Amino acid sequence: MDTQRKLADDALGAFESAVMGIAGTAPAFSVAVTTATIVAAVGVLSVGSILYCGLIMFGIMLAFFHLCKITPDAGAAYAWVGHVFGRRWGFFAGWGLLVASIFFMVSATVPAATSTLVLLAPDKVESTAWVTFTAALWLTLVTAVVTRGIKHSSYAQLLLTGTETAVVLALIVGAFVEYGGRPAHVPSVIWLSPFSFTPQLFATGALTAIFFYWGWDVTLNLSEETRHDGTDGAHPAGKGAFWAMVNLILFFIIMMVVVLIVLSDEEIASANTNVLYAIANKLFPPPWNYLAVLSTILSTIGTIETQILQFSRSMFAMARDQMLHPRYADIHPQWQTPWLATLVIWLLGVLLLFSASYMPSVSRILQSSILAIGFQICFYMSLAGFACAWHYRARLASGAVDAVSYVLWPLLAALFMVFIAIYSIPSFDAVTDIMGIGGILIGFVPLILGRLRRVNRAP
Repeated sequence: MDTQRKLADDALGAFESAVMGIAGTAPAFSVAVTTATIVAAVGVLSVGSILYCGLIMFGIMLAFFHLCKITPDAGAAYAWVGHVFGRRWGFFAGWGLLVASIFFMVSATVPAATSTLVLLAPDKVESTAWVTFTAALWLTLVTAVVTRGIKHSSYAQLLLTGTETAVVLALIVGAFVEYGGRPAHVPSVIWLSPFSFTPQLFATGALTAIFFYWGWDVTLNLSEETRHDGTDGAHPAGKGAFWAMVNLILFFIIMMVVVLIVLSDEEIASANTNVLYAIANKLFPPPWNYLAVLSTILSTIGTIETQILQFSRSMFAMARDQMLHPRYADIHPQWQTPWLATLVIWLLGVLLLFSASYMPSVSRILQSSILAIGFQICFYMSLAGFACAWHYRARLASGAVDAVSYVLWPLLAALFMVFIAIYSIPSFDAVTDIMGIGGILIGFVPLILGRLRRVNRAP
């Protein structure tokens, strides 16, 4: 790898990597905007849905954890799926992440903008122009931080996640103190019992629960920039993903219990995408209740940062391997970041923001595309699960622990992802299905262009 194509190695440690993984899922943001949806779908079984979907996602994490042992690579799923199944399958694993990240930029920046206006200019919250401008401003600021270097990104993430964690812990403690003895929903083992689910209920809950966990895999996209001691053990990026996932499963289960003991079904439904604020309103007097809004903003900014990192590192790795145009593999000589790939997602995010604001038809397509992100998540993560199970299939004869960790758990998780993807197709409207599946299929265009480019350059 020449100096013009080299990222800033040894920039992150395992702890920083774990923080990146936690921030990538945007814990406060996920709880705030998704809880009402999952409770409306499966009620108190939301707790079980979060637990069992977390265990499934843990299987995907094990796949990434073990695949990283092949070689650390900024492309993560793209590189490892390509190593096991060939360049084309690897390309589409990477392409699925790129498409999902682009649409997520808008779905994340708009809530960040509205929450910011709630704090600073409440009278502007209903203004499309102000929301769009604020969202574009946040996207620009975060992009600038990411472009300046991975250390700047990690410092910002530590600050954001630390503040967010303090606020959320205050909510958790306050909830159990105030409502532990008089819960809105009385806790029961039914909440966690697998026998409480029908197959349809389980699948319906999982469709929403999967969004809670997406984003932790950014730790593996940063594996080339993470310090490694050179031993044959697990890479620190993999360790970061492991501890991020453990913490996330515990956090989401506890927060779902908090929501159910503090809020009634009617309060959850009326809160819609402001569940944390609704909880804070019942626990703390003004202006302290607005800390919940602040935590949502910080969480959202954190996940915007990690998604930019995932997109830019994946695009960089694909361009470095000539699967996309080589120009996207350019590294800034001072900051050692893939600056052009980073600017690509900023530009696409800003264009989608303003297009969705001023063109109603584009806005409708954009909303459907956001719903289809789940299909793209299932697609690229299932490929990683299958790749791990196949690559390490010989471990089936190495004992029960290795068989489960390297093969069976990742394989079952991948199969579950495929099931969820197939299940979601008839549950969405035609436009959503077209965007979800079409977003993957359009990848044939750059794939063919890349092949022609490589053929023309061959001696």
